[in-house]
Amino acid sequence: MQELLERKKGLHRSVLIVDDEFIEREMLGAMLSDIYEVSYAENGSHALDIIKRDKLTLSLVILDLHMPELDGYSLLKIIRSDSELRRIPVIVLTSEKDAEVKSLQLGAADFITKPYEAPDVIRARVGRSIELAEDSIIIHETERDSLTGLFNKEFFIEYGRRLDYQNDNMPMDAIVLDINRFHIVNELYGRDYGDLILKKIGNSIHELVCQTGGLACRSGSNSFGIYIPHNSDLREKLSQYTEKINESMGDQKISVRMGIYYDDGSITDIERRFDCARLACRKLRNSYSTCYDFYNAELHSKELHSERLINDMDKALAEKQFKVFYQPKYSISGEKPVITSAEALVRWFHPEFGMVSPGEFISLFENNGLIQKLDIYVWNEAAAQIRCWNDKYGISIPVSVNVSRVDVFNPQLCDILTDIANNNGLSVEKLLLEITESAYTDNAQQIIDTVAALREKGFKIEMDDFGCGYSSLNMLTSLPIDALKLDMKFIRNICTNPKDYRLVGIMIDIARLLEVPVIAEGVETKEQMELLKAVGCDIIQGYYFSKPLPPEDFDKLIEAELKEGQYAYN
Repeated sequence: MQELLERKKGLHRSVLIVDDEFIEREMLGAMLSDIYEVSYAENGSHALDIIKRDKLTLSLVILDLHMPELDGYSLLKIIRSDSELRRIPVIVLTSEKDAEVKSLQLGAADFITKPYEAPDVIRARVGRSIELAEDSIIIHETERDSLTGLFNKEFFIEYGRRLDYQNDNMPMDAIVLDINRFHIVNELYGRDYGDLILKKIGNSIHELVCQTGGLACRSGSNSFGIYIPHNSDLREKLSQYTEKINESMGDQKISVRMGIYYDDGSITDIERRFDCARLACRKLRNSYSTCYDFYNAELHSKELHSERLINDMDKALAEKQFKVFYQPKYSISGEKPVITSAEALVRWFHPEFGMVSPGEFISLFENNGLIQKLDIYVWNEAAAQIRCWNDKYGISIPVSVNVSRVDVFNPQLCDILTDIANNNGLSVEKLLLEITESAYTDNAQQIIDTVAALREKGFKIEMDDFGCGYSSLNMLTSLPIDALKLDMKFIRNICTNPKDYRLVGIMIDIARLLEVPVIAEGVETKEQMELLKAVGCDIIQGYYFSKPLPPEDFDKLIEAELKEGQYAYN
């Protein structure tokens, strides 16, 4: 039964017997024709025509070495040098020991000696050669990217490890190459065009690897990995590499970026090398003046620190490592400045790193969306503090809290903020919502709609960092806001730069037209305060009056004002 199954399986495979001796051809054919579809050629030239014609279906060639017109050695060389034909295994017919060695060196899969061995032995040799070749094809198709012909990522890493092991961890440089804005290319010109670009870049990378040695892979939809022997003049040659890629693109406006790990002996693991190269490549994501950059330890250390902060965030929230400080805002419209509200500013007291600056984690959390968790935490803390001051002193001090551009796109934002106010027994206008001016440019109409909905609930909206250059003047008339907060860059130089002073005056005039108060932050000197008061600024915040304070220190400011009987809150 097993033999019958093998015969049926074999009949789907074809074997070409090439021999100028008729008797020899017929003898072999008789041994194999009950298992395989057998065809014949009496010389090398005739065989080559058949091989080219049947290259997609031919399973094996049995080749005599000594023939007229085109001998077996020459035909074997032709087959092995052709990328389409080399997949076909070749068994040579020979009676010479030296010929066996030479044939194997030229790429023969096996040999059959003359006079012929027992038919079972010949069938076994033929069957094994075909199966090994088919297995090799399957592996090749699995390990290669079908579009570019480069290795797939998994095989690339494994072969890279073998390369390192076989060469005693010789120095190797790792390059990550990405195509800039490739998703836009696909959307504008279609996937076929995008595939053409990938093929051209794949061909350029293949040529580079052939010239330098090493390996290459397609590691993502528009990403490639290149692993080449360390080259001391790699920096000089990078411009040549990018120039060749650009030449392959022709008139197509495609740009690439490359991150490079330049082997300095500190890292021997291929995956870590590519992690470093990828980090350098990522750094170029928004750069169009430079197409390549090198990994450095400082960059790596910063990345590790950032990842650590991201990983530690949830635990920090649970353990209340984040502390909310409060910086008072003073009304300066009367004879004496009085506290009118405060701004909530978060600080992270990390158990290992100490006090982590907001500059380190705010933008980091904004980029990955974690800022929503932190903002909700701060909103709750601020609302609880307003309630605490009310219970302790019988007064209700409004507190400004930041609402990031990520928060604004949360459809539950109104409900979240309303619930926080209600849970603490507050009227919603006690939570002042600061939204940075630049947020209004992300999706202007959606943000305007969201802010309008918040104002309908009773929340007051302060536009933070006003004047930093994002909003157009005609857009201001449609923005639903209750206060303008001037960017501190304008305040810094108003005493020494007349243009800055006049510009602040113009922005205050705009606020008057909009009928909203103006808040100036970053005020550090008495001179700045007096100039701002002179041009009509309503509220001031900054180190001139007070740095951000923990609640217990802010209590002292409240107590001092209550003692004097001068305060602007209810």
